[in-house]
Amino acid sequence: MDLDAVRTFVAVAEAEQFQQAAADLSITQQAVSKRIAALEKDLGVRLFTRTTRGAQLTIDGQAFLPHAFDLLRAEERAAASVRPGRRAFRVDVIGRRLAPAALLRGFHRAYPEIELDVVTLYDADAAVDAVVSGTIDASFRAVTMPGRQLPDGIEAVRVLDEPIQLLVGPAHEFAAVRAVAPAHLAGHRIWMPGMAPGTEWAAYYDDLAAEFGLTIDAIGPNFGTEPLLDAIAESPAVATFVGDQTGFVWPGHYDLRRVSLHSPTPVYPHSLIWHRDNPHPALTAFRTHLGSVRRGRGDAETWTPKWVQPPLTREAHP
Repeated sequence: MDLDAVRTFVAVAEAEQFQQAAADLSITQQAVSKRIAALEKDLGVRLFTRTTRGAQLTIDGQAFLPHAFDLLRAEERAAASVRPGRRAFRVDVIGRRLAPAALLRGFHRAYPEIELDVVTLYDADAAVDAVVSGTIDASFRAVTMPGRQLPDGIEAVRVLDEPIQLLVGPAHEFAAVRAVAPAHLAGHRIWMPGMAPGTEWAAYYDDLAAEFGLTIDAIGPNFGTEPLLDAIAESPAVATFVGDQTGFVWPGHYDLRRVSLHSPTPVYPHSLIWHRDNPHPALTAFRTHLGSVRRGRGDAETWTPKWVQPPLTREAHP
């Protein structure tokens, strides 16, 4: 159904005159007549009767009027759902249990009036494509992958260096220690079945393994977090890497242990990605908020792959 014709029908019904409706819509009276005629043909009924007092709704016109209002309201809601400043601010996080989701929750607490739409895209390629197309307003990712550059117009700023920890069960060799050097993990089984080749997190952990002589086992189906935690709790030899802000919950009897890594501390570099021409008003507030809460590891010896985006200085706000 032609919504311009529906809008014209409502204007005539409210003005009770074709001429006044034409003035209200800034179109000619002939255009009003053509739209009404087309709508009547589409519906198969007459909507108005012309009288000396103007245009009066027929019985069918009276029946159609409330539905016409509904159609126009639905049109406005549909437009508002994608209109910057009216629609929700869409942000991609790599996972709802991971550190970027915590940053986004902090922003929501600081700006509860800003409506958020949280999405979880698969990898950096999908996230950057969505930022380029405007499907999302921003994304948290590690940038850039080896040999890969961000498209023109895409901005990125490193907002959080998240320390990596070793997660072990109570019978593991490192269960009783508070910290261990990455090089001391050589020869131990580190199981990460969700480390999909070609993703930015796989590139990070591949470089981590190469740097410290580690073996990261990605073999086996990825049944999700709970089966992985089951395996770690039951084994004296299986461990995995997690971010120190990853929000895992497990039964108390598992007695899993988070072991810090130091000398150096591997950190996962989370960057915010957005399009410089994005007009959504919440984007500026979001970047300012992240600049005020940005946390790094400048007081410790850290490690990241050589391909990641350089860290910000304290003075360089997003």
